[in-house]
Amino acid sequence: MYHIPILAQKIVEALGVKKGGLYLDCTLGGGGHSQAILDAGGAVVAIDRDSDAIEYCKAHVSGDITYIKGQYENAVTLLKENGITSVNGAVIDLGVSSHQLDEPERGFSYMHDGALDMRMDRVQKFSAYDVVNGYSLEQLTDIIRRYGEESFARRIAGAIVKRREAKPIERTVELAEIIRSSVPYRKNGHPAKKTFQAIRIEVNGELKGLYDAIVSIFGIIESGGRLAILSFHSLEDRIVKAAFNEFSTDCICPKRLPVCVCNHRAIGRTVVKQKPSDEEQQQNPRSTSATLRVSEKL
Repeated sequence: MYHIPILAQKIVEALGVKKGGLYLDCTLGGGGHSQAILDAGGAVVAIDRDSDAIEYCKAHVSGDITYIKGQYENAVTLLKENGITSVNGAVIDLGVSSHQLDEPERGFSYMHDGALDMRMDRVQKFSAYDVVNGYSLEQLTDIIRRYGEESFARRIAGAIVKRREAKPIERTVELAEIIRSSVPYRKNGHPAKKTFQAIRIEVNGELKGLYDAIVSIFGIIESGGRLAILSFHSLEDRIVKAAFNEFSTDCICPKRLPVCVCNHRAIGRTVVKQKPSDEEQQQNPRSTSATLRVSEKL
């Protein structure tokens, strides 16, 4: 089962979907945002690295939609290979799909027992097992602190390294229990949440190409078109905010320079920053951490 699309109608409104327009869904997932665009009269070209998502949408999404397997970081190249050089708008949903979280064998969830996997593209060989059992104490500490913003990163990394000395850690619940037993009680949220997030980001390289992807995708949007991005944690949102700020700023020279030498001119303006309503958060708890930002191409 795929998740309920977050802020779907707001995104359609923000994109100003017009009949016959072509829109890029950079992260297809369960197709909820694509279907909303299609229902509004637009055509969609959709990208996802997960073959399960594409096969699901082929059976459940109706309308003028083209599917491309790949990563949004390569969106511009993938579109050109399919004869597309510009779009009227685009959406990037940076969240993990409920299908990935709720299928135990995908290994994303600390709530379900499954093999340590976390690969969004199952053709990829590198998995969570390799991170958990192969990274050094320092490497584990670094990614848990950097990608999970976990204050107990070194303690958790130390517990993982100590446990795997006896035998490899192979299951999600095993890892979750190691984490739970190594940190103080937390009133809000599962103690393994941040570490699982960090490992998932490392396995899939989720942040490494995000800034450049936003810039390149914005570059193929036609004037007056918009880019909508849903982020789900502060690391993603900072990158989105930084890119959008650069789009809307004339000079980006270091402040110490007395005159502008970059000749940079604003190419966009941020038109939306919004959280899901209280009602949507109640109906769909996974929307609670979402932030929508939309930038318009000048």
